Amino acid sequence: MLSFKMASPLCLIFLLMISEALGNEWSVIHNKTQLCALKGSTVFMNIIHTHPTDVTVTKTFWVIDPAPDKELTDLRDDPGYSGRVEYLEGEQNHFSLRLSDVKKSDEHKYCFRVITNVEKEKWLGKPGVTLGVTDLQLIAPAEVTEGESVILTCKTTCSLTDPTFIWYKNTHDLTTNTFKSNELHLQRVSSEDAGSYNCAVRGSEHLPSPAQYLSVRYPPKNVLVSISPSGEIVDGSSRNLTCSSDSNPPVENYTWFKENETSPVGSGQSYRALQSGLYYCEAQNNLGSRRSAAVSITINVLAPVSVIVYVAVGLGLLGLAALLSLFIWLRCRRRKNNPDEGDYQNVVLRAKDKMHAAQVSHPSPPDDTLTSDYCNVETIRNMMMKKS
Repeated sequence: MLSFKMASPLCLIFLLMISEALGNEWSVIHNKTQLCALKGSTVFMNIIHTHPTDVTVTKTFWVIDPAPDKELTDLRDDPGYSGRVEYLEGEQNHFSLRLSDVKKSDEHKYCFRVITNVEKEKWLGKPGVTLGVTDLQLIAPAEVTEGESVILTCKTTCSLTDPTFIWYKNTHDLTTNTFKSNELHLQRVSSEDAGSYNCAVRGSEHLPSPAQYLSVRYPPKNVLVSISPSGEIVDGSSRNLTCSSDSNPPVENYTWFKENETSPVGSGQSYRALQSGLYYCEAQNNLGSRRSAAVSITINVLAPVSVIVYVAVGLGLLGLAALLSLFIWLRCRRRKNNPDEGDYQNVVLRAKDKMHAAQVSHPSPPDDTLTSDYCNVETIRNMMMKKS
Protein backbone atom coordinates (compact mmCIF):
# COMPACT_ATOMS: atom_id res chain seq x y z
CA MET A 1 0.00 0.00 0.00
CA LEU A 2 1.11 3.58 -0.63
CA SER A 3 1.67 5.96 2.24
CA PHE A 4 -0.53 9.03 2.58
CA LYS A 5 2.32 11.23 1.42
CA MET A 6 2.45 9.25 -1.82
CA ALA A 7 -1.27 9.61 -2.59
CA SER A 8 -2.27 11.36 -5.82
CA PRO A 9 -2.11 15.20 -5.83
CA LEU A 10 -5.78 15.49 -6.85
CA CYS A 11 -6.78 13.37 -3.87
CA LEU A 12 -4.79 15.56 -1.48
CA ILE A 13 -6.22 18.78 -2.91
CA PHE A 14 -9.73 17.37 -2.53
CA LEU A 15 -9.08 16.43 1.10
CA LEU A 16 -7.63 19.84 1.88
CA MET A 17 -10.61 21.61 0.34
CA ILE A 18 -13.01 19.61 2.48
CA SER A 19 -10.88 20.25 5.56
CA GLU A 20 -10.95 24.03 5.03
CA ALA A 21 -14.67 23.97 4.36
CA LEU A 22 -15.33 22.30 7.69
CA GLY A 23 -13.60 25.17 9.47
CA ASN A 24 -13.39 24.82 13.24
CA GLU A 25 -15.49 21.65 13.59
CA TRP A 26 -14.31 18.15 14.49
CA SER A 27 -13.70 16.18 11.33
CA VAL A 28 -11.72 13.32 9.90
CA ILE A 29 -11.30 12.46 6.25
CA HIS A 30 -10.13 8.94 5.34
CA ASN A 31 -8.14 8.21 2.22
CA LYS A 32 -9.87 4.78 2.16
CA THR A 33 -12.38 3.24 4.51
CA GLN A 34 -11.86 -0.32 3.17
CA LEU A 35 -8.38 -1.78 2.83
CA CYS A 36 -7.16 -5.22 1.77
CA ALA A 37 -3.62 -6.19 2.66
CA LEU A 38 -1.53 -9.26 1.94
CA LYS A 39 -0.64 -11.36 4.91
CA GLY A 40 2.91 -10.45 5.89
CA SER A 41 2.88 -7.10 4.08
CA THR A 42 2.86 -3.52 5.39
CA VAL A 43 -0.28 -1.36 5.20
CA PHE A 44 -0.88 2.41 5.62
CA MET A 45 -4.07 4.04 6.94
CA ASN A 46 -4.13 7.75 6.11
CA ILE A 47 -6.41 10.53 7.37
CA ILE A 48 -6.67 14.33 7.61
CA HIS A 49 -8.31 15.67 10.79
CA THR A 50 -9.51 19.08 12.06
CA HIS A 51 -10.56 20.28 15.50
CA PRO A 52 -11.99 23.47 17.05
CA THR A 53 -9.45 26.25 17.49
CA ASP A 54 -10.38 26.83 21.13
CA VAL A 55 -8.90 23.52 22.25
CA THR A 56 -5.41 22.18 22.19
CA VAL A 57 -4.70 18.64 21.00
CA THR A 58 -2.61 16.78 23.56
CA LYS A 59 -2.57 13.24 22.11
CA THR A 60 -3.50 11.45 18.88
CA PHE A 61 -3.49 7.68 18.38
CA TRP A 62 -5.32 4.75 16.77
CA VAL A 63 -7.69 2.28 18.39
CA ILE A 64 -9.43 -0.87 17.18
CA ASP A 65 -13.11 -1.80 17.26
CA PRO A 66 -14.33 1.08 19.42
CA ALA A 67 -17.47 0.45 21.48
CA PRO A 68 -19.34 2.53 24.11
CA ASP A 69 -18.47 0.20 26.94
CA LYS A 70 -14.91 -0.45 25.80
CA GLU A 71 -11.83 1.38 26.95
CA LEU A 72 -10.07 2.93 23.98
CA THR A 73 -6.46 1.83 24.27
CA ASP A 74 -3.61 3.22 22.22
CA LEU A 75 -2.78 0.59 19.59
CA ARG A 76 0.91 0.89 20.41
CA ASP A 77 0.17 -0.38 23.92
CA ASP A 78 -1.66 -3.48 22.70
CA PRO A 79 0.58 -6.55 23.18
CA GLY A 80 -0.69 -8.04 19.93
CA TYR A 81 0.74 -5.08 17.97
CA SER A 82 4.00 -4.67 19.85
CA GLY A 83 6.78 -3.51 17.53
CA ARG A 84 4.51 -3.43 14.47
CA VAL A 85 2.79 -0.03 14.84
CA GLU A 86 4.20 3.33 13.83
CA TYR A 87 2.48 6.77 13.70
CA LEU A 88 3.44 9.20 10.99
CA GLU A 89 2.46 12.86 11.36
CA GLY A 90 2.65 15.36 8.54
CA GLU A 91 1.73 18.91 7.73
CA GLN A 92 -1.87 20.11 7.46
CA ASN A 93 -3.00 17.64 10.16
CA HIS A 94 -2.07 14.59 8.15
CA PHE A 95 -1.84 11.51 10.30
CA SER A 96 -1.02 7.94 9.25
CA LEU A 97 -0.89 4.51 10.81
CA ARG A 98 1.79 2.19 9.50
CA LEU A 99 1.13 -1.46 10.37
CA SER A 100 3.81 -3.98 9.39
CA ASP A 101 3.86 -7.78 9.15
CA VAL A 102 0.09 -7.87 8.79
CA LYS A 103 -1.57 -10.94 10.31
CA LYS A 104 -4.97 -12.51 9.82
CA SER A 105 -5.75 -11.50 13.41
CA ASP A 106 -5.36 -7.83 12.39
CA GLU A 107 -8.75 -7.85 10.66
CA HIS A 108 -10.48 -5.07 12.63
CA LYS A 109 -11.94 -1.59 12.32
CA TYR A 110 -9.29 1.09 13.01
CA CYS A 111 -10.33 4.55 14.22
CA PHE A 112 -8.41 7.76 14.86
CA ARG A 113 -8.63 9.12 18.44
CA VAL A 114 -7.99 12.73 19.58
CA ILE A 115 -7.45 13.88 23.19
CA THR A 116 -7.42 17.63 24.05
CA ASN A 117 -6.69 19.78 27.08
CA VAL A 118 -10.38 19.89 27.82
CA GLU A 119 -11.58 16.76 29.60
CA LYS A 120 -14.85 16.59 27.74
CA GLU A 121 -13.35 17.47 24.39
CA LYS A 122 -12.36 14.02 23.18
CA TRP A 123 -13.14 12.85 19.75
CA LEU A 124 -13.23 9.60 17.74
CA GLY A 125 -13.00 9.67 13.97
CA LYS A 126 -15.66 7.59 12.26
CA PRO A 127 -16.43 5.52 10.24
CA GLY A 128 -12.80 4.38 10.55
CA VAL A 129 -10.88 2.00 8.29
CA THR A 130 -11.92 -1.64 7.96
CA LEU A 131 -8.93 -3.88 7.27
CA GLY A 132 -9.18 -7.20 5.51
CA VAL A 133 -6.20 -9.56 5.34
CA THR A 134 -5.65 -12.13 2.61
CA ASP A 135 -3.05 -14.48 1.31
CA LEU A 136 -2.68 -15.65 -2.29
CA GLN A 137 -4.10 -18.98 -3.35
CA LEU A 138 -3.47 -20.49 -6.77
CA ILE A 139 -6.55 -22.17 -8.20
CA ALA A 140 -5.77 -24.59 -11.02
CA PRO A 141 -6.75 -28.10 -12.08
CA ALA A 142 -4.46 -30.78 -10.78
CA GLU A 143 -4.34 -32.45 -14.18
CA VAL A 144 -5.03 -31.52 -17.79
CA THR A 145 -4.73 -33.45 -21.06
CA GLU A 146 -2.30 -32.36 -23.76
CA GLY A 147 -4.02 -30.13 -26.32
CA GLU A 148 -6.57 -28.69 -23.89
CA SER A 149 -6.64 -25.11 -22.55
CA VAL A 150 -6.40 -24.25 -18.86
CA ILE A 151 -6.87 -21.13 -16.70
CA LEU A 152 -4.84 -20.54 -13.53
CA THR A 153 -6.37 -18.06 -11.05
CA CYS A 154 -4.55 -16.11 -8.33
CA LYS A 155 -7.30 -15.86 -5.71
CA THR A 156 -7.66 -13.46 -2.75
CA THR A 157 -10.36 -13.25 -0.08
CA CYS A 158 -10.60 -9.46 -0.38
CA SER A 159 -9.93 -7.00 -3.20
CA LEU A 160 -6.39 -5.67 -3.32
CA THR A 161 -5.96 -2.09 -4.49
CA ASP A 162 -4.82 -1.98 -8.12
CA PRO A 163 -2.60 -5.07 -7.96
CA THR A 164 -0.16 -6.21 -10.64
CA PHE A 165 0.17 -9.98 -10.70
CA ILE A 166 3.34 -11.94 -11.39
CA TRP A 167 3.37 -15.60 -12.43
CA TYR A 168 6.09 -18.15 -11.83
CA LYS A 169 6.76 -21.61 -13.18
CA ASN A 170 9.38 -23.67 -11.37
CA THR A 171 10.48 -20.43 -9.62
CA HIS A 172 11.14 -18.67 -12.96
CA ASP A 173 9.22 -15.48 -13.77
CA LEU A 174 6.85 -16.10 -16.66
CA THR A 175 5.75 -12.52 -17.16
CA THR A 176 7.65 -9.90 -19.12
CA ASN A 177 4.60 -7.62 -19.12
CA THR A 178 2.31 -6.57 -16.30
CA PHE A 179 -0.90 -8.50 -15.65
CA LYS A 180 -3.81 -6.61 -14.23
CA SER A 181 -5.90 -9.76 -14.40
CA ASN A 182 -5.47 -12.41 -11.76
CA GLU A 183 -5.74 -15.15 -14.40
CA LEU A 184 -3.11 -16.90 -16.48
CA HIS A 185 -4.37 -18.59 -19.67
CA LEU A 186 -2.48 -21.53 -21.13
CA GLN A 187 -3.65 -22.40 -24.64
CA ARG A 188 -3.25 -25.94 -26.02
CA VAL A 189 -1.00 -27.20 -23.26
CA SER A 190 1.78 -29.69 -23.97
CA SER A 191 3.96 -31.84 -21.78
CA GLU A 192 6.40 -28.90 -21.52
CA ASP A 193 3.74 -26.93 -19.61
CA ALA A 194 3.79 -29.37 -16.72
CA GLY A 195 5.44 -27.90 -13.64
CA SER A 196 5.06 -26.06 -10.35
CA TYR A 197 3.21 -22.74 -10.59
CA ASN A 198 2.62 -19.88 -8.16
CA CYS A 199 1.69 -16.20 -8.27
CA ALA A 200 2.63 -12.99 -6.46
CA VAL A 201 1.79 -9.27 -6.45
CA ARG A 202 4.23 -6.65 -7.68
CA GLY A 203 5.84 -4.96 -4.68
CA SER A 204 5.27 -8.04 -2.52
CA GLU A 205 7.19 -10.62 -4.54
CA HIS A 206 8.44 -12.08 -1.27
CA LEU A 207 4.86 -13.15 -0.45
CA PRO A 208 3.95 -15.57 -3.25
CA SER A 209 1.15 -18.09 -3.17
CA PRO A 210 1.92 -21.70 -2.27
CA ALA A 211 3.12 -23.59 -5.33
CA GLN A 212 0.76 -25.95 -7.10
CA TYR A 213 1.85 -28.63 -9.54
CA LEU A 214 0.09 -28.82 -12.90
CA SER A 215 0.21 -32.34 -14.34
CA VAL A 216 -0.20 -32.78 -18.10
CA ARG A 217 -1.40 -36.13 -19.42
CA TYR A 218 -0.05 -37.27 -22.81
CA PRO A 219 0.43 -40.45 -24.86
CA PRO A 220 3.85 -42.17 -25.14
CA LYS A 221 6.62 -40.27 -26.87
CA ASN A 222 10.40 -40.71 -27.26
CA VAL A 223 10.05 -44.50 -27.46
CA LEU A 224 13.54 -46.02 -27.57
CA VAL A 225 15.07 -49.53 -27.59
CA SER A 226 18.37 -50.30 -25.87
CA ILE A 227 20.43 -53.46 -26.55
CA SER A 228 22.61 -55.56 -24.25
CA PRO A 229 25.10 -57.10 -24.33
CA SER A 230 27.08 -55.50 -27.12
CA GLY A 231 29.63 -57.26 -29.32
CA GLU A 232 29.58 -60.53 -31.22
CA ILE A 233 27.04 -63.11 -30.12
CA VAL A 234 27.72 -66.86 -30.54
CA ASP A 235 25.17 -69.56 -31.33
CA GLY A 236 22.95 -70.39 -28.37
CA SER A 237 23.31 -66.90 -26.85
CA SER A 238 20.85 -63.99 -27.06
CA ARG A 239 20.48 -60.23 -26.76
CA ASN A 240 18.26 -58.45 -24.29
CA LEU A 241 16.15 -55.58 -25.66
CA THR A 242 14.68 -52.96 -23.31
CA CYS A 243 11.97 -50.48 -24.31
CA SER A 244 11.67 -47.06 -22.61
CA SER A 245 9.20 -44.22 -23.12
CA ASP A 246 8.17 -40.81 -21.80
CA SER A 247 4.44 -40.75 -21.02
CA ASN A 248 1.84 -39.63 -18.48
CA PRO A 249 0.23 -41.78 -17.21
CA PRO A 250 2.98 -44.40 -17.38
CA VAL A 251 2.99 -47.00 -20.14
CA GLU A 252 0.57 -49.85 -19.48
CA ASN A 253 1.66 -52.27 -22.24
CA TYR A 254 4.87 -52.91 -24.16
CA THR A 255 4.59 -55.10 -27.29
CA TRP A 256 7.52 -56.41 -29.37
CA PHE A 257 7.54 -56.95 -33.12
CA LYS A 258 10.00 -58.43 -35.63
CA GLU A 259 10.02 -57.03 -39.12
CA ASN A 260 8.29 -59.18 -41.77
CA GLU A 261 6.31 -61.05 -39.11
CA THR A 262 2.60 -60.33 -38.84
CA SER A 263 2.14 -61.23 -35.18
CA PRO A 264 3.90 -59.81 -32.10
CA VAL A 265 6.90 -61.79 -30.90
CA GLY A 266 6.74 -60.76 -27.26
CA SER A 267 5.40 -58.44 -24.55
CA GLY A 268 6.75 -56.65 -21.49
CA GLN A 269 9.34 -53.92 -21.15
CA SER A 270 12.19 -56.37 -21.89
CA TYR A 271 12.50 -58.97 -24.64
CA ARG A 272 15.09 -61.72 -25.28
CA ALA A 273 16.08 -61.90 -28.96
CA LEU A 274 17.41 -65.30 -30.09
CA GLN A 275 17.56 -64.64 -33.82
CA SER A 276 19.02 -61.98 -36.06
CA GLY A 277 16.63 -59.44 -37.52
CA LEU A 278 15.00 -56.02 -37.14
CA TYR A 279 13.03 -55.51 -33.92
CA TYR A 280 10.91 -52.66 -32.57
CA CYS A 281 8.58 -52.11 -29.61
CA GLU A 282 5.23 -50.37 -29.17
CA ALA A 283 4.42 -48.46 -25.96
CA GLN A 284 0.78 -47.86 -25.02
CA ASN A 285 -1.17 -46.04 -22.29
CA ASN A 286 -4.85 -45.07 -22.12
CA LEU A 287 -4.24 -41.97 -24.29
CA GLY A 288 -2.60 -43.70 -27.25
CA SER A 289 0.43 -45.62 -28.47
CA ARG A 290 3.69 -45.07 -30.34
CA ARG A 291 6.33 -47.36 -31.89
CA SER A 292 10.07 -47.11 -31.64
CA ALA A 293 12.49 -47.10 -34.55
CA ALA A 294 13.63 -50.60 -35.60
CA VAL A 295 16.95 -51.87 -34.27
CA SER A 296 19.08 -54.48 -36.04
CA ILE A 297 20.18 -57.59 -34.13
CA THR A 298 22.92 -59.87 -35.49
CA ILE A 299 23.60 -63.24 -33.85
CA ASN A 300 26.45 -65.10 -35.66
CA VAL A 301 26.75 -68.96 -35.64
CA LEU A 302 30.32 -69.43 -34.43
CA ALA A 303 31.28 -72.89 -33.08
CA PRO A 304 33.95 -72.93 -30.36
CA VAL A 305 37.56 -73.54 -31.59
CA SER A 306 38.13 -76.63 -29.41
CA VAL A 307 35.14 -78.43 -30.95
CA ILE A 308 36.39 -77.71 -34.48
CA VAL A 309 39.85 -79.10 -33.68
CA TYR A 310 38.50 -82.33 -32.14
CA VAL A 311 36.11 -82.93 -35.02
CA ALA A 312 38.85 -82.36 -37.63
CA VAL A 313 41.33 -84.70 -35.89
CA GLY A 314 38.70 -87.41 -35.49
CA LEU A 315 37.63 -87.24 -39.11
CA GLY A 316 41.26 -87.34 -40.25
CA LEU A 317 42.11 -90.45 -38.22
CA LEU A 318 38.93 -92.14 -39.33
CA GLY A 319 39.69 -91.46 -42.97
CA LEU A 320 43.29 -92.63 -42.63
CA ALA A 321 42.21 -95.92 -41.03
CA ALA A 322 39.65 -96.50 -43.75
CA LEU A 323 42.20 -95.90 -46.51
CA LEU A 324 44.78 -98.16 -44.88
CA SER A 325 42.23 -100.93 -44.42
CA LEU A 326 41.16 -100.66 -48.03
CA PHE A 327 44.78 -100.79 -49.24
CA ILE A 328 45.61 -103.96 -47.24
CA TRP A 329 42.38 -105.66 -48.28
CA LEU A 330 43.04 -104.97 -51.97
CA ARG A 331 46.64 -106.21 -51.68
CA CYS A 332 45.59 -109.41 -49.96
CA ARG A 333 42.87 -110.04 -52.48
CA ARG A 334 45.32 -109.68 -55.34
CA ARG A 335 47.77 -112.09 -53.71
CA LYS A 336 44.99 -114.62 -53.19
CA ASN A 337 43.90 -114.48 -56.79
CA ASN A 338 47.45 -114.31 -58.25
CA PRO A 339 49.87 -116.31 -56.07
CA ASP A 340 52.62 -116.11 -58.69
CA GLU A 341 52.92 -112.35 -58.25
CA GLY A 342 55.10 -110.88 -55.57
CA ASP A 343 57.26 -112.78 -53.19
CA TYR A 344 55.92 -116.24 -54.15
CA GLN A 345 58.70 -118.32 -52.56
CA ASN A 346 58.25 -116.70 -49.20
CA VAL A 347 54.52 -117.13 -49.29
CA VAL A 348 54.88 -120.84 -50.19
CA LEU A 349 57.40 -121.41 -47.42
CA ARG A 350 55.22 -119.69 -44.85
CA ALA A 351 52.23 -121.62 -46.13
CA LYS A 352 54.04 -124.95 -45.80
CA ASP A 353 55.12 -124.13 -42.28
CA LYS A 354 51.57 -123.24 -41.35
CA MET A 355 50.15 -126.31 -43.01
CA HIS A 356 52.59 -128.49 -41.16
CA ALA A 357 51.60 -126.92 -37.87
CA ALA A 358 47.98 -127.29 -38.75
CA GLN A 359 48.38 -130.96 -39.62
CA VAL A 360 49.84 -131.66 -36.22
CA SER A 361 46.81 -130.17 -34.43
CA HIS A 362 44.20 -130.73 -37.13
CA PRO A 363 44.37 -133.74 -39.41
CA SER A 364 42.56 -132.18 -42.35
CA PRO A 365 43.03 -128.39 -42.53
CA PRO A 366 41.61 -126.50 -45.48
CA ASP A 367 44.06 -125.63 -48.19
CA ASP A 368 43.40 -121.88 -48.06
CA THR A 369 43.86 -121.39 -44.26
CA LEU A 370 46.86 -119.10 -44.67
CA THR A 371 45.27 -116.91 -47.27
CA SER A 372 41.94 -116.70 -45.38
CA ASP A 373 43.62 -115.83 -42.11
CA TYR A 374 45.96 -113.28 -43.50
CA CYS A 375 43.50 -111.44 -45.69
CA ASN A 376 40.37 -111.64 -43.53
CA VAL A 377 38.93 -108.10 -43.37
CA GLU A 378 37.81 -108.46 -39.77
CA THR A 379 41.33 -109.52 -38.80
CA ILE A 380 42.76 -106.46 -40.51
CA ARG A 381 40.28 -104.18 -38.76
CA ASN A 382 41.16 -105.67 -35.38
CA MET A 383 44.86 -105.18 -36.11
CA MET A 384 44.26 -101.53 -36.99
CA MET A 385 42.25 -100.93 -33.84
CA LYS A 386 45.05 -102.38 -31.70
CA LYS A 387 47.59 -100.15 -33.41
CA SER A 388 45.52 -97.09 -32.97
